[in-house]
Amino acid sequence: MKKIHNSDTDALFNAILSLETLEECYKFFEDALTSKEILDIAQRIKAAKMLKAGKSYLEVSLETGMSTATISRVSKALERGAGGYKMILSRLENKEG
Repeated sequence: MKKIHNSDTDALFNAILSLETLEECYKFFEDALTSKEILDIAQRIKAAKMLKAGKSYLEVSLETGMSTATISRVSKALERGAGGYKMILSRLENKEG
């Protein structure tokens, strides 16, 4: 597996951090990723939010159409990952609340 911490990835993340509006995000991500890739990432965030709220794998699968294998990966990342999902969900809650 390739190490993701490198100058190319730093440049990518710095480019993302330079985006200022939702419209800029749409423009960049529509150029950089396929529609399916964007929707898959969005769906994983939705699944993480649902799992954090106590929803079962079945409930998440029925609402999102995701496989239980993908939901399991999201759950494992939410529980034992680098903390990215938790950080994002916390920030979204603070923004919404």
